[in-house]
Amino acid sequence: METKKITYRRIRPEDNEQIAAIIRRTLEEFGANKPGTVYYDPTTDHLFELFQMEGSCYFIAEDENGMIGGAGIYPTTGLPESTVELVKMYILTPYRGKGIGKRLMEMCLIEARKMGYSSVYLETMPELTEALPMYEKIGFQYLEKPMGESGHHGCPLWMIRELD
Repeated sequence: METKKITYRRIRPEDNEQIAAIIRRTLEEFGANKPGTVYYDPTTDHLFELFQMEGSCYFIAEDENGMIGGAGIYPTTGLPESTVELVKMYILTPYRGKGIGKRLMEMCLIEARKMGYSSVYLETMPELTEALPMYEKIGFQYLEKPMGESGHHGCPLWMIRELD
Protein backbone atom coordinates (compact mmCIF):
# COMPACT_ATOMS: atom_id res chain seq x y z
CA MET A 1 0.00 0.00 0.00
CA GLU A 2 1.37 3.36 -0.99
CA THR A 3 1.48 5.79 1.92
CA LYS A 4 -0.54 8.92 1.25
CA LYS A 5 -0.09 12.24 3.03
CA ILE A 6 -0.40 11.61 6.75
CA THR A 7 -1.62 14.38 9.03
CA TYR A 8 -1.40 14.49 12.81
CA ARG A 9 -3.67 16.31 15.22
CA ARG A 10 -4.99 16.22 18.77
CA ILE A 11 -7.92 13.96 19.61
CA ARG A 12 -11.47 15.31 19.25
CA PRO A 13 -14.72 14.06 20.87
CA GLU A 14 -15.94 12.49 17.64
CA ASP A 15 -12.79 10.30 17.49
CA ASN A 16 -13.72 8.11 20.48
CA GLU A 17 -15.52 5.29 18.69
CA GLN A 18 -13.08 4.96 15.81
CA ILE A 19 -9.86 5.01 17.87
CA ALA A 20 -11.34 2.50 20.33
CA ALA A 21 -12.10 0.20 17.38
CA ILE A 22 -8.52 0.56 16.07
CA ILE A 23 -7.10 -0.28 19.50
CA ARG A 24 -9.28 -3.36 19.94
CA ARG A 25 -8.77 -4.56 16.35
CA THR A 26 -5.00 -4.35 16.79
CA LEU A 27 -5.05 -6.28 20.05
CA GLU A 28 -7.23 -8.97 18.43
CA GLU A 29 -4.79 -9.19 15.51
CA PHE A 30 -1.92 -10.00 17.87
CA GLY A 31 -3.96 -12.28 20.14
CA ALA A 32 -3.51 -9.77 22.95
CA ASN A 33 -7.21 -9.08 23.58
CA LYS A 34 -7.12 -10.36 27.14
CA PRO A 35 -8.21 -9.17 30.58
CA GLY A 36 -5.86 -6.69 32.23
CA THR A 37 -5.22 -4.79 28.99
CA VAL A 38 -6.73 -1.70 27.37
CA TYR A 39 -8.99 -4.06 25.43
CA TYR A 40 -11.25 -4.30 28.49
CA ASP A 41 -10.43 -0.90 29.99
CA PRO A 42 -13.65 1.19 29.94
CA THR A 43 -11.63 4.38 29.36
CA THR A 44 -10.72 3.05 25.89
CA ASP A 45 -14.20 4.09 24.75
CA HIS A 46 -13.78 7.64 26.12
CA LEU A 47 -10.26 8.69 25.16
CA PHE A 48 -11.14 12.31 24.38
CA GLU A 49 -12.52 12.74 27.91
CA LEU A 50 -9.60 10.84 29.48
CA PHE A 51 -7.04 13.05 27.76
CA GLN A 52 -8.56 16.25 29.13
CA MET A 53 -6.56 15.49 32.30
CA GLU A 54 -3.84 18.04 32.94
CA GLY A 55 -0.43 16.66 31.97
CA SER A 56 -1.82 14.45 29.22
CA CYS A 57 -2.38 14.61 25.46
CA TYR A 58 -3.39 12.26 22.65
CA PHE A 59 -2.54 12.50 18.97
CA ILE A 60 -4.44 11.03 16.02
CA ALA A 61 -2.84 10.10 12.67
CA GLU A 62 -4.99 10.14 9.56
CA ASP A 63 -4.84 10.23 5.79
CA GLU A 64 -7.47 11.07 3.18
CA ASN A 65 -9.25 7.78 3.97
CA GLY A 66 -9.62 8.58 7.66
CA MET A 67 -8.07 7.66 11.00
CA ILE A 68 -5.14 5.24 10.96
CA GLY A 69 -3.93 5.30 14.57
CA GLY A 70 -2.99 7.25 17.63
CA ALA A 71 -0.80 7.58 20.70
CA GLY A 72 -0.72 9.63 23.88
CA ILE A 73 0.88 10.40 27.19
CA TYR A 74 -0.90 10.23 30.52
CA PRO A 75 0.14 10.99 34.14
CA THR A 76 -0.74 7.53 35.46
CA THR A 77 -1.48 7.31 39.18
CA GLY A 78 1.51 6.17 41.21
CA LEU A 79 4.21 7.26 38.78
CA PRO A 80 6.86 9.69 40.02
CA GLU A 81 5.77 13.29 39.39
CA SER A 82 8.46 13.69 36.71
CA THR A 83 7.33 10.59 34.78
CA VAL A 84 4.48 10.22 32.32
CA GLU A 85 3.20 7.07 30.63
CA LEU A 86 3.14 6.52 26.85
CA VAL A 87 -0.28 4.98 26.31
CA LYS A 88 -2.65 3.56 23.74
CA MET A 89 -0.30 3.63 20.76
CA TYR A 90 -1.91 1.63 17.96
CA ILE A 91 -1.67 1.81 14.15
CA LEU A 92 -3.80 -0.01 11.56
CA THR A 93 -2.02 -2.92 9.86
CA PRO A 94 -1.44 -1.46 6.36
CA TYR A 95 0.24 1.62 7.85
CA ARG A 96 2.80 -0.10 10.06
CA GLY A 97 6.48 0.06 9.19
CA LYS A 98 6.11 3.44 7.50
CA GLY A 99 7.31 5.66 10.36
CA ILE A 100 3.85 6.66 11.55
CA GLY A 101 4.18 5.03 14.98
CA LYS A 102 7.64 6.53 15.35
CA ARG A 103 6.30 9.98 14.47
CA LEU A 104 3.43 9.64 16.95
CA MET A 105 5.88 8.56 19.64
CA GLU A 106 8.22 11.47 18.86
CA MET A 107 5.29 13.88 19.14
CA CYS A 108 4.46 12.39 22.55
CA LEU A 109 8.09 12.70 23.72
CA ILE A 110 8.24 16.33 22.57
CA GLU A 111 4.98 17.11 24.37
CA ALA A 112 6.22 15.34 27.51
CA ARG A 113 9.35 17.55 27.52
CA LYS A 114 7.21 20.68 27.03
CA MET A 115 5.09 19.63 30.01
CA GLY A 116 8.19 19.28 32.18
CA TYR A 117 8.45 15.50 32.42
CA SER A 118 11.94 14.00 32.62
CA SER A 119 11.07 10.41 31.71
CA VAL A 120 8.47 8.41 29.82
CA TYR A 121 7.29 4.98 30.99
CA LEU A 122 5.34 2.36 29.07
CA GLU A 123 3.75 -1.02 29.60
CA THR A 124 3.46 -3.53 26.78
CA MET A 125 3.12 -7.21 25.91
CA PRO A 126 5.40 -9.68 24.16
CA GLU A 127 2.59 -10.30 21.63
CA LEU A 128 3.08 -6.78 20.22
CA THR A 129 6.16 -7.95 18.34
CA GLU A 130 6.30 -5.01 15.92
CA ALA A 131 6.33 -2.37 18.67
CA LEU A 132 9.09 -3.79 20.87
CA PRO A 133 12.02 -3.16 18.47
CA MET A 134 10.74 0.37 17.83
CA TYR A 135 10.65 1.14 21.56
CA GLU A 136 14.18 -0.22 21.94
CA LYS A 137 15.47 1.76 18.94
CA ILE A 138 14.03 5.00 20.31
CA GLY A 139 15.87 4.45 23.59
CA PHE A 140 13.43 2.72 25.93
CA GLN A 141 15.10 0.42 28.45
CA TYR A 142 13.45 -2.60 30.08
CA LEU A 143 12.55 -2.48 33.76
CA GLU A 144 12.34 -5.42 36.17
CA LYS A 145 8.97 -4.43 37.60
CA PRO A 146 6.07 -2.10 36.82
CA MET A 147 5.76 1.49 37.94
CA GLY A 148 2.50 3.23 38.77
CA GLU A 149 -1.02 1.89 38.98
CA SER A 150 -2.29 1.53 35.41
CA GLY A 151 -4.42 -1.49 36.28
CA HIS A 152 -3.10 -3.27 33.17
CA HIS A 153 -1.80 -6.43 34.85
CA GLY A 154 -1.95 -8.16 31.45
CA CYS A 155 1.08 -6.14 30.30
CA PRO A 156 4.16 -8.00 31.62
CA LEU A 157 6.82 -5.81 29.97
CA TRP A 158 7.77 -2.40 31.34
CA MET A 159 10.12 0.15 29.83
CA ILE A 160 11.36 3.65 30.53
CA ARG A 161 13.14 6.36 28.58
CA GLU A 162 14.83 9.38 30.02
CA LEU A 163 14.18 12.62 28.13
CA ASP A 164 17.11 14.75 27.01
